[in-house]
Amino acid sequence: MKRRASPRSPRLAPQGLQPTRRTWLSIRVDLVQGRGEHCWPRPGRLFAAARTHTFAQLATAIDDAFARWDRAHLHEFQLADGTRIGKPDLEWDDERVVPEERTRLSRLRPGEQFVYVFDFGDDWTHLCTVGAARIDPLEALGILPVGPLPFFGWGAVPDQYGRAWDGDDGESPTPPDPELTDLPPLRPWWGPPRATERPR
Repeated sequence: MKRRASPRSPRLAPQGLQPTRRTWLSIRVDLVQGRGEHCWPRPGRLFAAARTHTFAQLATAIDDAFARWDRAHLHEFQLADGTRIGKPDLEWDDERVVPEERTRLSRLRPGEQFVYVFDFGDDWTHLCTVGAARIDPLEALGILPVGPLPFFGWGAVPDQYGRAWDGDDGESPTPPDPELTDLPPLRPWWGPPRATERPR
């Protein structure tokens, strides 16, 4: 006698949040330049994003993935047709900027490319490319996130202000490497050499 399939699949999201299969976008984001320098090789991330997500949510996801810890800066998306999507600056009375909170990713098409710029002073500029095929978020991520989320990536992400260590003022030499001797002895190879050990 054949067993009947369970009416509830373990892959489905709870409370009616089950997505239609393969309807999410895959968006590749490459960091091209920032702080007056070109990035090469370019660090990048692949994001899974629903068409119902907004450009504001995508901006937050990109900033999270590229380690932006100071968010007190303007940002903006620029589409190939010249459309600008972001937060309109009331001081500049710029009515040409489409509000990002009300603009959904459903306006994007497969293969479309656009730009995301974070911090108009340092101009962290990213090339965004919509994947040619739709994806299933459960296959790509293993979960159904509430907003866009990276599922693959590569490259070292530069610090937002170019700092290489705590206290880097841009002029001091790189401090010497203590080779783990400055750490608390929470792991066998951390901390200063023990009396029974040979000096490192």
